[in-house]
Amino acid sequence: MSGEAVQPLEEACDAFVSWLDRRVVAAGRGDGLDRLDVAPAETFWLGRLTCEDEVRKGTGDSRAERLDPCAIGIRCRPAEAPPWSMTVTVRARAWLKDPKDGPDPDRRWWRTGPVEEKVSVVASADGGTFGAEQLRDAFAAVGAPGLTAEVRVDVEDWHQDTELVVQLVNTSPERSRELTDPHLYETQLEVAGLTTTPFQLEALPDSFRYHRDVPAYGINVGVEVPAPGVFRSSDTTTVQTVRPDYWNSSRSEPTLSFEQLAADPVPELTALVDALEAYDHAHWSSSVLAARETAEGWTPDMRAEADKAAADVFAELDRLRTGLKLLETNRDVRRAFQLMNKAIGLSTKERGYDAWRPFQVGFLLSAIRFLAEPADDAKFVDTVWFATGGGKTETYLGLLLTTAFFDRLTGKRTGVTAWSRFPLRLLSLQQTQRFADALAGAELVRRDAVARRVADVKGAPFSLGFLVGQAGTPNKIVPRPEGDEIGPDSPGVPDKYRVLLHCPFCRDENLRMKFDRQRWKLEHHCTNTRCPWRRGALPVYIVDQEIFRFLPTVVVGTLDKAAAIGLQQAMRGLVGPPQKICSLDWHGFTYATRSKTPNGCLVPDCQGTLKPLPMPAERFAPSLRLQDELHLLRDSLGAVNSHYESLLDYLQQELSGRHAKIVASSATLIGYDRQVEALYRREGRVFPQPGPRSGESFWTVRRAEKLRRFVAVAPRGVTLEHVSDRTLDALQHSVRRLVDEPSVVCAEAGIDPRYIDELLSRYGTNVVYGSTLYDIEAAGRSLGSNSTVDGINVEQLTGQTDFDEVRGILERLEKPEEEFADRIHVIAASSMLSHGVDIDRLNTMVMLGLPLTTAEFIQTTARVGRRHPGLVYVLHKIGRERDAQTFRHFDKYVRQGDRFVDAIPITRRSRRVLALTLPGLVSARTLMVHEPASRQRLSSPATLRQYVRDAELTPDVEAAAVAELLGLDGPEDSLHRQQIVEWLRDWFADLEDPGTTARFISEIGDPSPMRSLRDVEAQAPIHD
Repeated sequence: MSGEAVQPLEEACDAFVSWLDRRVVAAGRGDGLDRLDVAPAETFWLGRLTCEDEVRKGTGDSRAERLDPCAIGIRCRPAEAPPWSMTVTVRARAWLKDPKDGPDPDRRWWRTGPVEEKVSVVASADGGTFGAEQLRDAFAAVGAPGLTAEVRVDVEDWHQDTELVVQLVNTSPERSRELTDPHLYETQLEVAGLTTTPFQLEALPDSFRYHRDVPAYGINVGVEVPAPGVFRSSDTTTVQTVRPDYWNSSRSEPTLSFEQLAADPVPELTALVDALEAYDHAHWSSSVLAARETAEGWTPDMRAEADKAAADVFAELDRLRTGLKLLETNRDVRRAFQLMNKAIGLSTKERGYDAWRPFQVGFLLSAIRFLAEPADDAKFVDTVWFATGGGKTETYLGLLLTTAFFDRLTGKRTGVTAWSRFPLRLLSLQQTQRFADALAGAELVRRDAVARRVADVKGAPFSLGFLVGQAGTPNKIVPRPEGDEIGPDSPGVPDKYRVLLHCPFCRDENLRMKFDRQRWKLEHHCTNTRCPWRRGALPVYIVDQEIFRFLPTVVVGTLDKAAAIGLQQAMRGLVGPPQKICSLDWHGFTYATRSKTPNGCLVPDCQGTLKPLPMPAERFAPSLRLQDELHLLRDSLGAVNSHYESLLDYLQQELSGRHAKIVASSATLIGYDRQVEALYRREGRVFPQPGPRSGESFWTVRRAEKLRRFVAVAPRGVTLEHVSDRTLDALQHSVRRLVDEPSVVCAEAGIDPRYIDELLSRYGTNVVYGSTLYDIEAAGRSLGSNSTVDGINVEQLTGQTDFDEVRGILERLEKPEEEFADRIHVIAASSMLSHGVDIDRLNTMVMLGLPLTTAEFIQTTARVGRRHPGLVYVLHKIGRERDAQTFRHFDKYVRQGDRFVDAIPITRRSRRVLALTLPGLVSARTLMVHEPASRQRLSSPATLRQYVRDAELTPDVEAAAVAELLGLDGPEDSLHRQQIVEWLRDWFADLEDPGTTARFISEIGDPSPMRSLRDVEAQAPIHD
């Protein structure tokens, strides 16, 4: 009808998520079922209680009781002295089994009617038991004689404040002629009429930003507060989060569109900074903090914390003022910023947005000082800290393009502007595509600016390098491959190495892969005749040696490839200048001479001559190093990487006389300053600073729109795998009901039928996430064999998934098949999914146990509900103490997740790690420093031996240089310095050994240089 209100899509999605959750909980409890063909104890995982006799027979430890409990309870703090009066409501059902000749031989198990009894309790200081006779009679009345239960009240007066534990205990006998199943089902406990005071969450310290009040704790259950003074048990704990708004000021939000900032950025950015200043003074001034201190009863430590936070906030404001002043006064910075905005506007045309969020522009303003004062600002590592999905990637892409344009405006005509590294084994293709799209937009803007002579940004096209190595793309392509080498005619070449999902210039998906033998390049070609690129191969390089030959503007790759700097002389192009440039077209830059590259050109059998570099050597140094997901650089990986970061800094300084600016991103914050110091030996800064209250700052504030519904599940009496299977089965069964019975489901869920196709697309693909490969593979196999739903299509996304298969899965997820039956229904995924995989269709997830770290929990769950309400089931491995404690305070765990993130365990002073990295550090110095100084090839032990003698190098001299580059110069580092000296003495001795069997310098000494930063025997935690 014309006057009828139209249901918004978001409301329909939220209603559908609520309906899905009800269906899953019903499957776990048995709600709505009347008969079963299997024993209910083998089926249901929620709401059930075994009998106390069964628990007493067990080991008697708390772990066993959590796995299959005989009681549920509520723990609270009474506000008054005993006796305590309350009303305890008990709800439960039973399941009974008919004899073989019963009314339904195929489904012999039947469910009784409900028991709901209000038990009056008056408990003294000694506690007591209540309602046993009343509950026994109630079970007998519904046809389950023999079942017994009681309300038990325990008084724990040894705490600082007395605590009451009110429990429903199944006291039924384990075996009885009257009973076919001694379990209670669909249990619930409700306590009313007791005046209480809240607990203070012990897992977290006092903070002026957060509240730690917990009304009551559940025992084997969650706790709801449906009304003041009423506590009710819940089989699951549900936490609803909401989406943020990105403006929190009484002033009008400035226009931060790409178009406006490309035309004239200063007025709108002035309004932004003025609004920030007003907000900061309104919330962080000393008088405001003093008023809060009095009103909220802060401790001296809380006030000191607030004062320090205020100082950081005003320092952040000063940095934005400095960035704004630069845009006003520095012509090159301003022009680069304008061109960047124009480029980002082009690259995001089809992504659904045309403007920055305020915090994104705020970070750009706070960081661009390094363009004008690189030496001074390189002392700091700036980290973008924002919730996953908030736009961190676009933020540092904006900084990256600004830097690329600034480099061109100031004379850098070619070479690497930024090296961006990701800490995963397999770089996300979606993340790579976003880099390619941004650079394509920048190239079109650059080309237009040159043609119209509006800016001097001449030089090589802006281009992208994809540096992941043999696991994803070839290290090199050789004419006559041997072993695992790749040749032009190797199986799968060239199609299996397609990296782009679409053309970054025109978005056409019909890309063609080609190997050009004349140019010796593995190329992506766009087949769209209207593509604005129109220059043959797209400016994307995916073979390691091609990256070294052409030094693309931006190199994206995996973290572990940095180890190649100790093995491959051509890696110097990522930290400084190449040696020369080949005279032959499309051969590119050259490096050290080797037997297979006698003139230093990396093209096989090159006969070209060498020409001087096209610009001053020092301009080849990268301006930026970007580190994505900083919090993943921990333990052994972080320690190893810290040594290689020092090596990169040292080599860039030696080869070009300057340091790169380091920018990082992270969704977590705890301990970042210490981590940055350990990794980079620089000072850490974070943007934006957290606000005065949880979930609120100038840059963000909560709004009403739903984000994710987290559901904590503590399975009872069955395996986690069983619960995962049944949960996914219930989700798939529910979605398929939407296909088969659309009108019925729409009525049940309260959704407008016009959204059926949309809901099928948004909620028809479930993610099951496991922390281990074993869990993931088992989940895929088990679902296929145990599901009651036919035709569930399962795919895996892990580090073991082939590169081209990953691309195919992502394409199917982005553009699902027309028929629902043909689509991917379940993705079994590892941590690969949790970084850079942004697919709006993934909105339901089942987690097999808590991830090992809270940071991983935050990152992983952020993959669902990115645009529409999401649903996340967290299946706790309740036998583990960590999972049990998290289930107990799950609401706080979700809402204050950043506070539960562990400080990053990392040290650069591990002697075990030093033993692993030393060979690569020494080898890199040989390749990058000694070989150029020698003006000869030092690739063999014989030539290196002669150079060492001629240069009068000694182990002590080399050891001092290595210790200096690592910063091991303090009194606490004496053992490390001695370790370096002893290893180098052995290395020099091996070099001088006339009987050595080493053919290459990398074979001298033991161990050999690391081939990957992950070449560590085990990821053991490292502590100072």
